[in-house]
Amino acid sequence: MHYFHYLDNRLFCEKIPLSEIAAEFGTPLYVYSKRTILRHLDRMESAFKDVSHLICYALKANSNLEILKIVEAQGCGADVVSGGELFLALKAGIEPKKIVFAGVGKTDKEIRYALESDILMLNVESEPELRLIETIAKQLNRVAPISFRINPGIDPVSHPHLATSLKSTKFGLEEKEAQRLYHQASSSKYLEVVGIHMHLGSQIITLSPFYQGAKKLVAIYNELMSSGIELRYIDLGGGLGVPLGESDDVPTPDEYVSHLIPLFENIHATIIAEPGRCIMGNAGILLTRILYLKSTSSKNFLIVDAGMNDFVRPAFYSAKHQAWPVETPTGEEGRFDVVGPVCEASDYLAKDVPLTSPSAGDYLAVMTAGAYGYSMASNYNSRLRPAEVLVDRDNVTLIRKRETPEDLF
Repeated sequence: MHYFHYLDNRLFCEKIPLSEIAAEFGTPLYVYSKRTILRHLDRMESAFKDVSHLICYALKANSNLEILKIVEAQGCGADVVSGGELFLALKAGIEPKKIVFAGVGKTDKEIRYALESDILMLNVESEPELRLIETIAKQLNRVAPISFRINPGIDPVSHPHLATSLKSTKFGLEEKEAQRLYHQASSSKYLEVVGIHMHLGSQIITLSPFYQGAKKLVAIYNELMSSGIELRYIDLGGGLGVPLGESDDVPTPDEYVSHLIPLFENIHATIIAEPGRCIMGNAGILLTRILYLKSTSSKNFLIVDAGMNDFVRPAFYSAKHQAWPVETPTGEEGRFDVVGPVCEASDYLAKDVPLTSPSAGDYLAVMTAGAYGYSMASNYNSRLRPAEVLVDRDNVTLIRKRETPEDLF
């Protein structure tokens, strides 16, 4: 559920018409609903209420500082994958002992930063990385808290670019190698093994992969505990999808957690979840203005002022996002491909969209754009990245200025 809705043929974000927001702040423009963010954080927290848990919001989905302050105020931690994300999490006031650091390519500088910041744990993805962490911990005379990321070899049934738990991917460790490294690390003076981790991928809309992955994780956890290696955290990663279309049937946080709860009945560990998309996905939209209408013998196009540099998901993942008119006129309905001004054939935001009498100057809202929208935006074609605003009932706040040409150099 989200708080974007029509009233008297006008599309609102909470209590403010999007047409007024577009007129004040210009387009392209990311618009986020605070009530939607809070609702999703509350639903995730409530779903885990019967087990010891920690919600670590995945900054990769959307790392705007004002969004992170909302996350922190709700008591959540952070899942980070770079030194920049760690900096932002700390800047937002998120407690270091609620931050986990993942990623296959941590640099020595990032590892040092994480250890000096005293975060909860680093999720290790290879033996060379383990050795580097141990070396840096020794140099700092610290004990590095670590977890190993397991690659369970499970197909998350998502887009290939979003699947991170297949054996053919660069992520995590196979079970036998992980078992060996757990035992090696447990004897190190500068390493403390505290957890076990997995992350299946993103935009997963069936529960079976989550269950299979968690079942494998729990089995390894039990083996390690039996061998004397005591773990305090089981990190399930993220990946829960969001509905991109009105008819999409996507599990709720309650359904997701209740499906997994039986696996944790005899587990005395804190469960970590790393939601990102399911918090921010439909909490945000991308506002864009129609520049031109163009028809060919086979297609009707709406050329808009937002492009794949602003929102790359349709081009990169073939993601099918809806485009809603900000105002709904009467007239004849047609079908249109919503395309941008970038010099690529893949530059589109939505295809075959049913719209009634669109005109140049009209605004469209690309829906479910709050996650992996601005965070994946670029300056391709030397285009300026858009502004971002946050709506809280009847208040709207600029939370990132629109770039200027000077920002390009």
